[in-house]
Amino acid sequence: MTRLAAHDVGTWRLVAQRVVPPLPGAAAVVEHLAAVQAQDLRAAATAVALRTPEGTTDGLAAALDAGTVVRSWPMRGTLHLLGAADLGWVLDLCAGRAETAMRRRRAELGISPADLDVARTTATGFLTREGASRAELLAAFEAAGQATAAGRGYHLIVHLALTGVLCQGPLRGREQLFVPVDGWVTDRRVPQDPLAEWTRRYLRGHGPATPADFAAWTKLALGQARRGFAAVREEFEAVLVDDVEHLVAPEVPDLVAAHRRAARSLHLLPGFDEFLLGYADRSHVLAPEHADRVAPGGNGVFRGTVVVGGTVAGTFTRDGTGLAHAPFAPFSAAQATALARRSATYPAGWFA
Repeated sequence: MTRLAAHDVGTWRLVAQRVVPPLPGAAAVVEHLAAVQAQDLRAAATAVALRTPEGTTDGLAAALDAGTVVRSWPMRGTLHLLGAADLGWVLDLCAGRAETAMRRRRAELGISPADLDVARTTATGFLTREGASRAELLAAFEAAGQATAAGRGYHLIVHLALTGVLCQGPLRGREQLFVPVDGWVTDRRVPQDPLAEWTRRYLRGHGPATPADFAAWTKLALGQARRGFAAVREEFEAVLVDDVEHLVAPEVPDLVAAHRRAARSLHLLPGFDEFLLGYADRSHVLAPEHADRVAPGGNGVFRGTVVVGGTVAGTFTRDGTGLAHAPFAPFSAAQATALARRSATYPAGWFA
């Protein structure tokens, strides 16, 4: 079995995730990564754009309007972008744990099963392919006698998303609209073995990775994650990182060999990028002593990162004039030049 040095893990993941070399368009990026963390739509659009030759957010906007990509809560109770054709079966596989976890909070909010039925009936009758804004959907709930203040409306919406009634699709100006899944999603995949297929898709876009990484990414039980890995193990290459087996797509080693220099150059990745969010163990790419600088206070909000040599070397935030950088250690002259160049071409557009 091949041994992969811990300091090379980030380089391999940048290539597996196709930060380099890029993929032909936004829908292809989402398909390759299986799902893209998207609680911050601007960050998600940037993450997708950085993996395309054009480097703009226009492609994702077009994919959302066309209905090939949607945004919903398929895993971890968190918004993600994913291919519309995958939404139904991924919800069936992964959303149950999030739905169970939300029951206690719904009870605290006074949301009964009857209230959920009213919300479902209201959304089904109100939403069309033209879509509705959050404010419009909440107003429809209020008109049906369902209070929406104090987070109640949010929980109604998430329940309906987790149970496959609605999702977010097309854009209206700067807002993403809610649409009915049955009326919006016209092409649906039904894999023979959903757990194996989702494991396969994860590994193609995220390897080298472990069952613990997959469990953290999906919030499936670790036992399920291990069964998924066992089902697809023969399709992937096994590498040892610190004596722990990781699986990786078989084409990745050759891609790394061809694109190592580009992968190890300086990259700017947005907050919530899959480079960090896609794994349980981030220590190979982010030194533990710097973790709090990326997600201050452990509050779940991730800053953009400056990645050099496959590891996180600093953070950045948007300010009024562009990007404000905060390196962990002073950058070399060459790195400073690369940082300025990357900052000047950082994706902008509708989501900026």
